[in-house]
Amino acid sequence: MPHARRGRATWLGVLGVGLILALLAVAWLQVRQAALLRQAVEVADDDAVLLVYQAETEYLRLRDEWGRSVDPRRVLDPAALQLRYDIWISRVGLLHNERIGRILADETEFAATLARMDGFIRRADAAFGAGTAGGPTREALRELESELVAMGPEIHGLSLRAAHHVGEQVAARNATVQKHNMVGIGLTVSLSALTLAFALLALRQMRQLDRRRAALEELAEHLRQARRDAEAASEAKSAFLANMSHEIRTPFHGLLGMLSLLRETGLNQQQVSYLRTATESADHLLAILNDILDMSQLESGRMVLMPAPVELRALLRDVEALMRPQAHAKSLALHIAADPALPERVLCDATRVKQVLFNLLSNAIKFSDQGAVVLDVQAEGGDGAAELVFTVSDQGVGIDEATLATLFHRFVQADSSRSRRHGGAGLGLEISRNLARLMGGDITVTSQPGQGSSFRLRMPLKAVPAGASPRPLPGDAPPPPRPLHVLVAEDHFVNRQYMAALLERLGHGAVFATNGHEAVDAMRAAGAKPFDVVLMDLHMPEMDGIAATRAIRALPDPAAATVPIVALTADAFTETRDRCLVAGMNDFLTKPVSPPKLAASLRRLFGNAGTADFGPEPSPGEAEPQADGSPPLLDAAAMALALQAMPRERFAAMVHGFLDQGPLLVQRLRAAIRDAQPLELRVSAHAARGAALNLGLAALASTAESLHEGATHLPAHEIARHVQRFEELLPATREAVIAAGLAQPADADASA
Repeated sequence: MPHARRGRATWLGVLGVGLILALLAVAWLQVRQAALLRQAVEVADDDAVLLVYQAETEYLRLRDEWGRSVDPRRVLDPAALQLRYDIWISRVGLLHNERIGRILADETEFAATLARMDGFIRRADAAFGAGTAGGPTREALRELESELVAMGPEIHGLSLRAAHHVGEQVAARNATVQKHNMVGIGLTVSLSALTLAFALLALRQMRQLDRRRAALEELAEHLRQARRDAEAASEAKSAFLANMSHEIRTPFHGLLGMLSLLRETGLNQQQVSYLRTATESADHLLAILNDILDMSQLESGRMVLMPAPVELRALLRDVEALMRPQAHAKSLALHIAADPALPERVLCDATRVKQVLFNLLSNAIKFSDQGAVVLDVQAEGGDGAAELVFTVSDQGVGIDEATLATLFHRFVQADSSRSRRHGGAGLGLEISRNLARLMGGDITVTSQPGQGSSFRLRMPLKAVPAGASPRPLPGDAPPPPRPLHVLVAEDHFVNRQYMAALLERLGHGAVFATNGHEAVDAMRAAGAKPFDVVLMDLHMPEMDGIAATRAIRALPDPAAATVPIVALTADAFTETRDRCLVAGMNDFLTKPVSPPKLAASLRRLFGNAGTADFGPEPSPGEAEPQADGSPPLLDAAAMALALQAMPRERFAAMVHGFLDQGPLLVQRLRAAIRDAQPLELRVSAHAARGAALNLGLAALASTAESLHEGATHLPAHEIARHVQRFEELLPATREAVIAAGLAQPADADASA
C-alpha cells in the first residue's frame, strides 16, 4: 500500500507539472493573440474614412440646396437650408479628430482644406445670423456661393486620398489576419491537448468515484438495516416498559394504600420510623415508574394532550401550594409572580403544565441551599404568535457549559453527588422538554456556576374569552403627522417649483439643491437642524443622484449618513430602480410625482407620523392621440394630479414659464448638435422631459424622451428633426393649455 500511494503521488505530480506547462503555453498564445488583435484594431480606420465620405455627401446636399435657394425662380426655404447647413457643420466638426489627422498626416492639402472649410463656416454663420427668424438673404447667399462651389474639388480629392489610404491598409490587414489565423491554430492545438489530458484524468476519477459510490451505497444499506433493527428494538422496549410500568404500578397503589392504613393503627415510635422509610421509598419508586411510563408514551407517540379552559391563577396557586413545603423544608423563599395583563383563562392541558412546572421547581429547590426560587409568568409576542412564558430562576449551584450541552439527555444528571442524595433517574428534564414540544413550545436554560440557573418554558398562549369584551390595547390611535425637513436635489427650475408646491401641500418644508455637490454640502452643513428625508433627482450636472447618494452614505455624521433618500426620475426601468437601491436609496418615485405617490412614499418611511393619508391616486384615463398618431399635447390626468397640489393660477404660471423657456432650450439643443456634444444633449433633454411630465405636457415629454434616447446613436439629421419637432410643439402646446382653462397670467414669471 505505501508503494502504491507513492507511485500514485509521483504520477499525479508529473501530470500536474505537465498541466502547468500547458497552461503557460496557452497563456503565451493568448498574449500573442491579443497583440495581433490590437494591431489589427489600430490600423482599422474605415470608420474615420467614412466620416470624410459623409462630410463630402453632406457638402453636395448643401450645395444643391444652396443653388436652389439663390435661384430667383424658386421660393426661398430658410428652414430647409438651415437644416442642411447645420448637418454639414456637424460633419465638418467630426473631421477635427486625431484618427483622421493620423491617416492624412502626410497630406498637406488636408489641413488647408479643413482650414478653408472652417473659414467658410465662420463667414456663413455671420450671413445666417444664428438665432434670427428671417434667415440669410439671397444676396448674402450669392456672395458665398462661389466660395462654396470652389471647395468641391478639394473635398472630393480629400475623399479620394482617404479611400486610397484604406486600400493600402487592406493588404497589411490581410497579412495580420493570416498571422492571427496561425496563432489561432496553435491555440486550438494546445487547448485540444489540454482538454484531452483533463478528459483522461476525469475518466479515471469517475471510475474511482463509481467504485467508492458502490461501497458507500452498500454501507448505507447496512446502516439503514441497522437503524430499522434499532427502531424495532426501541419500539419493543417502549412497549415492554409501558406494560411493565402498568403492571408494577397497580400493586404499588395497593401497597401504598395498605401503608396508609397501617399508619392509622397503634404503632410505637420505632415502628412509625420504619413505616415512614417504607412509604418514602415506595413514593420514590412510584415516581420513577411514572417517569418511565411517560417516556415510553412520548417515544411511542401514544401520549395525547387533553386541553381545556383553565383558570391560570388557580393553576399557579396549586403549584405554589404543592411546592412551598419543599422550599420551606430547605429554608428557601418561593415567589410566584404573574403579569397582571395575563388573561384569566387559557386553553391548555393543566396536568401536563403542572408536571413540567413541578419538575422545574423541584430541581430548583433541590439544587439550592439559600436564597429564593422564583416562578415568573409573562406573555410575549403579538396577537398572531403570542406565547406564555414560565421562567423558573434560582440562586443555587448553577451549571457549567459542558453539563448544559447534555442536560436534556436521558439518564444524565447535572450534579451526580446531589442526585445520589436526592435520587432520580435523570428522566425529568427530557420528559419536561418533550412535553413542552408536544404542547407547541420548548424549554431553554441559561446558567453560570455559582450564580444559579434560569429555565424558561414557552408555550402558545390561547386565551379563552370570559364573556367580557377584550381589553383595548394601548397605541391604537395613530400619532398625528408632523412637518418634515426635506432636502430636494433637482436641477430644473420648473421641477423645483413643482416640488415646493407639492411639499407645501403636504405640510412639509423644503430646501433645494441644484446638483449633487450642493446636496452633499447641504447634508454636511445641516448641523443642529438635520434633514428628515432627501428627494434626489438622478440626472443632474456636475454630480448625479447616484454619486451624491454614495457620498452622503459615506459622511462621518451618523444622522446624515443614514437619512432616508428617495429617488426622483423619469426612468421607470427595473435596472434604474436596482441601481438606486444598490447605491443606498430607500425608495423610488417616477415622474410625474403626484401628491398621492409622494404621500405614500413618506408613509412608508415615517408611518402616519410622516404625512396623513392623501388618498389613492386616480387611475389615468386613455388620452386621445393626435391626428398623426403622436402623443396628445396634454395629459389631463397628470394635470389634474398637479392641480391637487397647488392653485390653478400657480400651476398655470409654471406651465407658461416652462413654455417661455422653450426657445432657449431649443438653442441649447441645436448648439449641442452643432458641437457634437451628445452628453449635453441627453442632460438637457432629460431635464425637459421630467418637467414636462410633471406639468402634463405629454407631446413635449415624448419628444424630449426621443431626444434623450437617441442622442448617442441617431444620425445628426434625425436628432435635428426631433429638435425641430420640439420647437414646433411649443406654440401648439400653449394654445392647448389656454384652451384647457390655464390662461397665461399677466405677470408671466413662473417663479411667482
